[in-house]
Amino acid sequence: MIEWFTYLQLAIATSAGLLCLGLGLAGRKPTDLSMGATLLVELLLIAQLVVAIVAPLTGNQATGSLLEFYTYLVSAILLPIAGGVWALIERSRWSTVILGVVCLSVAVMVYRMLQIWTVQGV
Repeated sequence: MIEWFTYLQLAIATSAGLLCLGLGLAGRKPTDLSMGATLLVELLLIAQLVVAIVAPLTGNQATGSLLEFYTYLVSAILLPIAGGVWALIERSRWSTVILGVVCLSVAVMVYRMLQIWTVQGV
């Protein structure tokens, strides 16, 4: 995997999570900013999926379990979609908090995917 891209993904997912948590705890309903931050996380995950499909074809093999890697990837892709849909339906400040928690969860999964792809660590 491209390490700098994954670190960029981690930074954006963490920033988006903190932004959404802050907005939600401040009493703000889902705004264009919180929905846009979640959408950016989702777009980066779709790019990660493309990279994960192409990488083995170029000889870049994962060092860990591919089943675990793709499970994290699919979960990380589905979480922002579910959180975004729920935020659009609910339109409460807690929806924004949920978007923050979702983005932070995605950051943890992306970090674990990086470990699986590069160095098998704890």
